[in-house]
Amino acid sequence: GFQDTLYVHSNRQFFRECDIYGTVDFIFGNAAVVLQNCSLYARKPMPMQKNTITAQNRKDPNQNTGISIHACRILATSDLAASNGSFLSYLGRPWKLYSRTVYMMSYIGSHVHPRGWLEWNATFALDTLYYGEYMNYGPGGAIGQRVNWPGFRVITSQVEAGKFTVGQFIFGTSWLPSTGVAFLAGLTV
Repeated sequence: GFQDTLYVHSNRQFFRECDIYGTVDFIFGNAAVVLQNCSLYARKPMPMQKNTITAQNRKDPNQNTGISIHACRILATSDLAASNGSFLSYLGRPWKLYSRTVYMMSYIGSHVHPRGWLEWNATFALDTLYYGEYMNYGPGGAIGQRVNWPGFRVITSQVEAGKFTVGQFIFGTSWLPSTGVAFLAGLTV
């Protein structure tokens, strides 16, 4: 896909060892979702477009929803890599007021802009969103030039990061074993 590849619409969802390709908001929706050990590929977009991996649309701060990207690889397709930085790529942008997305223990490639995150529209949701990064690595994982928004945080606590794991965020230990799909309940990879 290009724009809106994976619609994580509702309920609890889990994706493991998937390859997901896209350009604009290519993982979007309002489920409580964990992507684990996946490869997320930003593609070369159309002229004048920017890549945004996620667009989470939590509308109420009491909703237990969000996008958790755990132990994944954030990569560029060969055509995007060959464009030598002509197209900017970001981890996400806030579709709705209480947008919530975290990247944890993931490799982030050099194609991701040092600011990491993109505004949706001027200052919309910058103080109400929850964007977090925990122990990411790779050339795009450096946090020194990340956005300075009230809602963005570098997560330093295992307890805080643990809230976005399969075990705690989507209560995966209660329903995933019956599927036969492998998963890590906690942070350990």
